[in-house]
Amino acid sequence: MRQIKRREFLKMVGLGATSMLLAGSAHDGLAAWRKPLGKRPNIIVIMSDEHNASVTGCYGNDIVHTPNLDRLAARGVTFDACYCNSPLCVPSRLAFTAGKYVSRIGAWSNSCWLAGADYPSLPRLLNAVGYESFLCGKMHYDKTRRYGFTEIGGNMNKSSKTGRGGRRQPDDLSPKPGHSSRFDQFYAADDSSILNHDRDVTAGTVEFLKNRKVDDRPFFLLAGYLAPHFPLIVPQKYWDRYKGKVPMPVIPPGHLESQVHNYQHHRIAFNVEGAPEDIVRKGRELYYGLTEWLDEEIGKVLNTLADSKAADNTIIIYTTDHGENMGEHGLWWKNCMYEHAARVPLIISWPARWKGPQRRVKACSLVDVVQTIAELADARTPSDLDGSSMLQWLSNPATKWKDIAVSEYYGHNVASGFAMIRMGDYKYVYHTRADDNHPAERELYNLKADPGEFRNLADDPKEKERIKMMHAALVAELGEHPDRTELRCRADYARGYKRSETRKKKKQTT
Repeated sequence: MRQIKRREFLKMVGLGATSMLLAGSAHDGLAAWRKPLGKRPNIIVIMSDEHNASVTGCYGNDIVHTPNLDRLAARGVTFDACYCNSPLCVPSRLAFTAGKYVSRIGAWSNSCWLAGADYPSLPRLLNAVGYESFLCGKMHYDKTRRYGFTEIGGNMNKSSKTGRGGRRQPDDLSPKPGHSSRFDQFYAADDSSILNHDRDVTAGTVEFLKNRKVDDRPFFLLAGYLAPHFPLIVPQKYWDRYKGKVPMPVIPPGHLESQVHNYQHHRIAFNVEGAPEDIVRKGRELYYGLTEWLDEEIGKVLNTLADSKAADNTIIIYTTDHGENMGEHGLWWKNCMYEHAARVPLIISWPARWKGPQRRVKACSLVDVVQTIAELADARTPSDLDGSSMLQWLSNPATKWKDIAVSEYYGHNVASGFAMIRMGDYKYVYHTRADDNHPAERELYNLKADPGEFRNLADDPKEKERIKMMHAALVAELGEHPDRTELRCRADYARGYKRSETRKKKKQTT
């Protein structure tokens, strides 16, 4: 597996070799600054948190009200089978920042960061060719790192990453008393940590767009929202709209008992096993309401941009870091490879280049979006980035596309990590060996014939060759067998990080 070519990257972006900036090549940083703004589009990425793609009007939901995202889709290209690279906040966002799969950057869990504040990143690639990269909102970064972004709208990334983590005992499947305390945060109110944060994101983004001048350098702006992530708290009127209208999850008899051990661990560890029907119903209604509330905030940003002189030369990309299970398959939050958690909405809109509405149905993932952004900006990318640019596919739906997406989970509340590959109509998931008594487990679903993912075909003799082929494709794409990845993850968790500020503090007290 190739390691980060930091020296190669530093030369590319001009951080370590000024001579390259003066060379005058097509991708030369200084030359790019001199190009007219009209030839280098502004790029806005709106990234929400925990948005189940199926809870959006443009994805076929006729109950939820998302007129602004639907309007964006009507003016752009909607991707029906886009996947996050990890169904967990920090790993997903770090993979997007770095343009690499989480196993290649050690982004195992929410306690992780990228290896070095100067890590090669998407914003740095764009900065190198004359862009200015800005972050407004949460990207779950460590308080000491912004990876090439200039933060606007306030300091919203204040965490301290430890790099620590662990695994559940494989046989620890005893239910806990009561239910998750997160269920206590299902109610109507005008304020919450999520609502207040996202209001600040909208305000900061709107202010930025109003003050941006046409002759300024092109910008890359990432607006990081937290809704519709729990706590599921939203003003009353948004809940009222959905009371009694959101269908309950469909869980066939015996399905929960047949799930792989890691998903049973999720239900126990998150304490959602046997959640009462009234809690499930309330949570789903509030989630719809919070999604509509988010859509209104996004609408304020879209309207501000539409009123600006930069509108025609600005690409808007909407996506999220992962989905939300909403009680489907007996699960809440994310942390699994079912469609509700691993599939994400993706809308790319630039009417000056692509007329909408259009759809793309083949599989892709967020590292492909990274490569696409880099090509749109005419930025050179290091040779070891993952993903493929979708630019030609965007321009011509008949373009041959790889139709592959990979996602990994090595986070918390599991007995072992696991990895997924989507190829065509099939999804294959490999759960690594937990210990000598708990060997690897597999999932295989035909999403066309079984969109609910209730029939695991992994033990079907007819699918033996398909599983062999998809497993080989998964290992080839990642560059490493997941069993080995799991061992690296456990070693990293045990070691943790040695933070510089921690060492300084100890030195001061001795």
